[in-house]
Amino acid sequence: FRTRVGRAFMAIRDRDIAAEVIGVNLYRYKLYSFFISSFVVGIAGSLWAHYIEIITNEHFDITVSISYLAMIIIGGLGSVLGSVLGAVFIVLMPEMLRLLAGELSGSYPSIIGALASIREITFGVIIILFLIFEPEGLAAIWRRIYNYFHLWPFSY
Repeated sequence: FRTRVGRAFMAIRDRDIAAEVIGVNLYRYKLYSFFISSFVVGIAGSLWAHYIEIITNEHFDITVSISYLAMIIIGGLGSVLGSVLGAVFIVLMPEMLRLLAGELSGSYPSIIGALASIREITFGVIIILFLIFEPEGLAAIWRRIYNYFHLWPFSY
């Protein structure tokens, strides 16, 4: 970020009106940012298409979009660590729910019908809880735990 473009991106990120006042062309740099992100997403999509060897519209349903949104919200916006933590959480959560459903179905066989849509309901509840109680996501929780143990014997 020691280039002119990097400084412009940081100025726009911090306060776009102030960046415009100091002479940053908002339209140009926002378009440039969109171009860079589109390029990266295009490369990722082409690699994914090469990996699965076929592309159809069935691979892109609403649950995929909800999963990606949940990864970002739960992990925390504006942090690479948050994105990774959110992805790990969202990928492991259905497995944990499946194990929980297996345990509950042995004890309560009448609950099996209700467990079919528990994944989407759980996604919604977790997203709402993170938005209300921890808007900065798992990255902020990790940062607080790290700082606590980093400064542990001392309170300052």
